[in-house]
Amino acid sequence: MSTMQQTPLLMSRILGRGAKLDPNNEVVTLQANGTHRQTLRATWQRAGQVAGALARHGIEVGDRIGSFMWNNYRHLELYQGVPSMGAVLHTLNIRLSPTDLEYIINHARDRVIFADEDLLPLLEPLVGKIPTVELLVVCRHGEGGETSFPNVVDYEEFISGEDVDYPWPEIDENAPMGLCYTSGTTGKPKGVMYTNRSTYLHTITQSMTDCMGLTALDSVCGIVPMFHAMGWGLPFSASMLGCKQVMPHRFMTPDKLLSLMCDEEVTISAGVPTIWQGVRQILEQNGADYDLSKLSRLTCGGSAPPVSMMRWYWDTYGVEMVQGWGMTETNPLGTLSRKVAKRSHLHLTEDEQFENVAKAGLLMPGLEIEIFDEEWNPLPHDGESVGELLIRGPWIAAEYYNDPQPEKFHDGWLVTGDVAKIDPEEYLIIADRSKDLIKSGGEWISSVDLENHIVSLPGVNQAAVVAQPHPKWDERPVALVIAADGANVTRELILEHCAGVFAKWQLPDDVIFVDQIPLTSTGKIDKKKIRADLEDQRYRLPDLRTA
Repeated sequence: MSTMQQTPLLMSRILGRGAKLDPNNEVVTLQANGTHRQTLRATWQRAGQVAGALARHGIEVGDRIGSFMWNNYRHLELYQGVPSMGAVLHTLNIRLSPTDLEYIINHARDRVIFADEDLLPLLEPLVGKIPTVELLVVCRHGEGGETSFPNVVDYEEFISGEDVDYPWPEIDENAPMGLCYTSGTTGKPKGVMYTNRSTYLHTITQSMTDCMGLTALDSVCGIVPMFHAMGWGLPFSASMLGCKQVMPHRFMTPDKLLSLMCDEEVTISAGVPTIWQGVRQILEQNGADYDLSKLSRLTCGGSAPPVSMMRWYWDTYGVEMVQGWGMTETNPLGTLSRKVAKRSHLHLTEDEQFENVAKAGLLMPGLEIEIFDEEWNPLPHDGESVGELLIRGPWIAAEYYNDPQPEKFHDGWLVTGDVAKIDPEEYLIIADRSKDLIKSGGEWISSVDLENHIVSLPGVNQAAVVAQPHPKWDERPVALVIAADGANVTRELILEHCAGVFAKWQLPDDVIFVDQIPLTSTGKIDKKKIRADLEDQRYRLPDLRTA
């Protein structure tokens, strides 16, 4: 009987691959005055220097290292160096409140924090409140930025003189390498600890042709923040493959993103739907100013992108939008939806193809999903039965870091909090977050379906639908809408548009036109905030008595 080598699945074995194969390919970061450029080889060497400097400071296998940073080349060096040395990269969400930041830094017991200088003011309220943090490493970009933290060192000084060839240790493949906290909608944020093994397998899977078609030939622009679910894993996959990596730093306005993507011949990018809606508005006004001939796909996650937008990108630019579903607890890749995802779909009409892209997608290899009723009985995959979505597999969380939360796990499955159906072709269709479903007169209304339909109306830029308490029906839907400049969109027009698809009782009780819709720290529509604002009468409230 022959056996195979038992090589542990460590990130240090794959993260330097691209730098070795295509050393002069670039990592490009947008800065206040132009771009910063360095090679893949230099990035991997500097990752080694970061590891050396941290080891010299006394950082050991398993210690947590915080990053409070934008998407840029130094953040990528931490992504490569910290996990490879056996430490844990704890990406801190820069949009969290000081209270939440204080909680997660102390809960994780971070020993060192790396921070971009323009973000230092956001850390100031924590001075004296995060006792485990021994050192603050400041990443300077020539823009100033002061701090009253004790024990501060400049990033370049910190790594200066360290050997570029760090001896990566042999550690257990189940050793932790990354820590992300969910932006908890209820209670305290919860930590999800990724292991070398889970992220190695996630990286390999994300690099499959049938996933998002990522290859070494791509120029990848990660717009999804690297502090959110490890940048959806793209920094790891791109480092392994040797892609060109293009990073926007803090310059996240649609015009800046578009110029960067054109200048750097970006072929694939990733972000939440609100980003792509903003980019679309610029292109509709000044499309001739931008050469998007190299762009082939945009991946979209966080919430369901409207089909009308996906169709617009395809019809106008031949750019495929790839919809993905996942969560911090799934590392995050769970399912993906491509325009044509199966050989048997080659003959589908374009309308049928877009019907499939509108779904959350097909499961990634190695994972299992199931929908269950309230007694934990599995439901049929008939596209009709709606149940609680559960998922399991080698990169799915089995518990929260130092926080058991047994109700979030059931018999080896992760309870996602999403309500979904699975159709006979095994496509996942998310009905809603369980807390965002609207229960009216004993019947469920999907806020997501209503939002996507409203946004498909020309002249509507964004929509959010939430439940409002109702004396007779328990809850009723109310829609917040941002209309495009100069668009003649009325409440009546929107209700008439919805009436073509939805039953009368499913229609919103009212439509409130607003200038902006609150977003969460990860760019999703903040329905919790909208519900609270409606309660505080911050918007013009509908007269529920007439309903």
